[in-house]
Amino acid sequence: MTYCLAIDIGASSGRHILGHVEDGCLVFEEIYRFDNGFVKQNGSLCWDLEKLFFEVKTGIKKCAELDKIPKTIAIDTWGVDYVLLDKDKKELLPAFCYRDSRTDSVVDKAEAIVPQNILYERTGIQKMSFNTVYQLYSDKLSGKLNDAEYFLMIPDYLSYRLTGIIKNEYTNASTTGMVNAISKEWDKVIIEELGLPKHLFKELTPPASVIGGFTDEMRDFAGFDSTVIFAPSHDTASAVAATPLNDGDLYISSGTWSLIGTESKTPFITEETQNANFTNEGGMEYRFRFLKNYIGMWFLQNIRKDLKRSLTYDEMMYKAKSCTDYKYFDVNDKLFSAPDNMIEAIRTYFGEPDMELDHVLASVYHSLARSYSNALAEIERLTGRTVNDIHIVGGGSKDSYLNELTAVYTKKRVVAGPTEATAAGNMLSQLIYLKQCKNLTEARDLIKNSFDMEEIEV
Repeated sequence: MTYCLAIDIGASSGRHILGHVEDGCLVFEEIYRFDNGFVKQNGSLCWDLEKLFFEVKTGIKKCAELDKIPKTIAIDTWGVDYVLLDKDKKELLPAFCYRDSRTDSVVDKAEAIVPQNILYERTGIQKMSFNTVYQLYSDKLSGKLNDAEYFLMIPDYLSYRLTGIIKNEYTNASTTGMVNAISKEWDKVIIEELGLPKHLFKELTPPASVIGGFTDEMRDFAGFDSTVIFAPSHDTASAVAATPLNDGDLYISSGTWSLIGTESKTPFITEETQNANFTNEGGMEYRFRFLKNYIGMWFLQNIRKDLKRSLTYDEMMYKAKSCTDYKYFDVNDKLFSAPDNMIEAIRTYFGEPDMELDHVLASVYHSLARSYSNALAEIERLTGRTVNDIHIVGGGSKDSYLNELTAVYTKKRVVAGPTEATAAGNMLSQLIYLKQCKNLTEARDLIKNSFDMEEIEV
């Protein structure tokens, strides 16, 4: 049996999933799961790299305990964030989390040098204050870049820790706001104009490419060797790879963030798409993910935390469903980016300190569904395409009420699943590397054969 191991790490949790092909279907087995999250260090929001790598290698070791040794391993994570190494390959800490506010004061300074319309024309990436380009400019102003020799996105860094080999993967790099949408390489004009060290930005490697085998230390720890490859290392790129899209279909990758878009072989870069704040991120086979980002399950994750986990997600869903009293709010308002208490943040938004929990939850659900409908209308207008089907994938696709509301608000055919789209897309890239699938089209056929997908009825 040929096993592959997909390590899928989100901003709130990570898991290791073993997979293999059996009777024409992809078979999954989750073997390890761990919590993830930023930590506060000296007033800043940061990632605990040592804890993160400990969880990665501990989950890998589980394979030996199960006597199921993966031939290949690949890692996907969120985008934007990175690790800098000095000339001795020592981490220059802290590794900031994108939710940290340090970039708020530097966006205008960076755009005074390279205006936003130029950044967008060259990269097609939407403006967000935490984009890597602004984070790096903040590092320049603080002097942190002075000792930096290597730049690695988070999955690049974790793969380096496994192999000792430094490489940069294309799909995650595309989230930085520094990759040229046409050449699909680092944009030299942006890098030079901002005065960022050119040597940091190495050649970009596409998904389904090899990185290398384990270091001696990792091989001794795990009890075996394996080949580490690049998945589409941005988790949304992996999720979209595993979404069985037809031409013009819409996807909603529903997790901490809701990413709503369509797939295209060419980017959509116009003044209109910039004003609508749409992005063109890189995907498998250099297909573009033309999409918009909305804060998604982050609301429910934080509300549950505020309630000290006294309610399950299903219980919160039923409370929302039973409440007919709701209000709409802007789900991307900065108030909700990293609040100490999400329930209080929503109450503050409305100026209603006594707003009932049911009312808060119902407002979250309806506001999310309305944001999906708004994004759909914009995509149809900006691309000239008529959307027939909407595919909701990822962990959020298990929320039946949000799926139902999505169908109600968009008035489109909505199909939910696969839930494990990100891990599946990660796995597909390994199968393509192993030549068990010829290309993305054949890999998506495997997804159709392997997972149940539910058409939502309203």
